[in-house]
Amino acid sequence: KEESDASDKESKIEKHIIDIFHRSRNNYGTRKIKIKLDSLGYQVSRRRIARIMKENALVSNYTVAQYKVHSKGCNESNISNIVDREFDDRNNLEVAVSDLTYVRVGNKWNYVCTLVDLANREVIGYSAGPNKDASLIEKALLRCNYSLKDIKIFHSDRGKEYDNIKIDNILETFNIKRSLSRKGNPYDNAVSEAMNKVLKIEFIYQNKFETLEELELQLSEYIYWYNHIRIHGSLGYMSPIKYRNETGLEMVA
Repeated sequence: KEESDASDKESKIEKHIIDIFHRSRNNYGTRKIKIKLDSLGYQVSRRRIARIMKENALVSNYTVAQYKVHSKGCNESNISNIVDREFDDRNNLEVAVSDLTYVRVGNKWNYVCTLVDLANREVIGYSAGPNKDASLIEKALLRCNYSLKDIKIFHSDRGKEYDNIKIDNILETFNIKRSLSRKGNPYDNAVSEAMNKVLKIEFIYQNKFETLEELELQLSEYIYWYNHIRIHGSLGYMSPIKYRNETGLEMVA
C-alpha cells in the first residue's frame, strides 16, 4: 500500500511538472517549477525536478538559446542619465524604460519596441513594425495601458531612433522627464536589455512569422501571458500584475 501511495504521488508530481513546464511556454527551469510545485503543496528538490524533466525530455528554451546583439546608431544628445541604474524600489509608473529588438518576418527584419514599468517589470506598451524608427516608439508610447500623464521619467539607450521631435513632443505634452543611458553603457538600460533577452528566448526564437499581422497577434498573446501569468524572480516569484495588486504600488505625486 505504501509503495502504491508513493508511486501515485510520484506520478502526480510528474504530471504537475509536465503541466507547469508546458504552461510556461516551455520556459521555466527547475527553480521556477519548484516555486510552482511549492504553491501546490509539493515539496520537491530541484535535483528531482531536473531528473523528471530529463526523463520527459523537457528542455527549457533558455538551455538552447543563443542571444545575439545587433549594433545601433548613436544618439549624441546631451540629455543626462537621471535613472542612474537605480532600477529597483521604484513607485508605480515613476520610470518607464524602453528599447527595440529585431525579429524576422518572412525574409525581412522587423522590429519590436517595448515600454516597461520599473516598479513591477510590467510591459505597459509595445509595438511592432518593419522600420526601426521613431514611429515605432511613438506607437508603443501611445498604446500604453495607463495614462501617459502618470509616467514621470522615460528612459532609453542612445539609439538614434529615440532622438526625434515626435517623441520629444509626446514627452513634453505629458510632462515626462527624459533620461538617456551614457554612451557605450548598456548596463544603464539593463532592465530593457533583459526584457529583450527574455522576449528573444521565450517568444521570438520559438515562433516563425510570415506576416506583420501574425507577429502582432502572437506578440499580444505573449505580452498578456508575460504580464499576468509568468512569474518573475525579482518580484518574489509573482507575475507583474499580481505584484502590482498585492504590494499596492503607489503613484508618484
